[in-house]
Amino acid sequence: MKILTMKSLRINQKHDLVALAKKGEKDAFISLIQQNKVNLYRVAKAMLHNETDAEDAIQMTILKAYEKLGGLRKNKYFKTWLIRILINECNKAIKDRKQIAVLDYQHGNHLISEDTYENIDLQAAIHSLKAELRGVTVLFYYEDLTTKEIGNILNIPEGTVRSRLSTARGQLKKILKLEG
Repeated sequence: MKILTMKSLRINQKHDLVALAKKGEKDAFISLIQQNKVNLYRVAKAMLHNETDAEDAIQMTILKAYEKLGGLRKNKYFKTWLIRILINECNKAIKDRKQIAVLDYQHGNHLISEDTYENIDLQAAIHSLKAELRGVTVLFYYEDLTTKEIGNILNIPEGTVRSRLSTARGQLKKILKLEG
């Protein structure tokens, strides 16, 4: 006889919810999104720095996840799959923002930004990292994903994830002026 722990019960319930959502049960899908809303917000906010952009990316992620749920092969990877969609949406938003900035500059509207590093905290330091470093840092430290899971989400080798994490740590130490 197999003894089920609370954690295994929760995992089984999530897999059941995914199966129900795939069959068209809207309440099951809503429940899955509710379970992951904090994770989605943290990742989107960390990557985009902007509340409105983060909300837009989350909304597009939910819409795309709902439309493509049938394409998810293994139910146990729902969270990883959902975050991958979100990261793609965040990257699109970043790319669009860069294109707008270039267009504004070409039309003579110089975008002015002030970077003051007085009293910088960890969140601001993470925001100052390049997108590729920020993404792995957020997924590793905020979402507690393994380097293997991050590699799967971002479609990069696990060694690249470890390398980016190492680079990010070094840059954060410099930004925060930590001794190490």
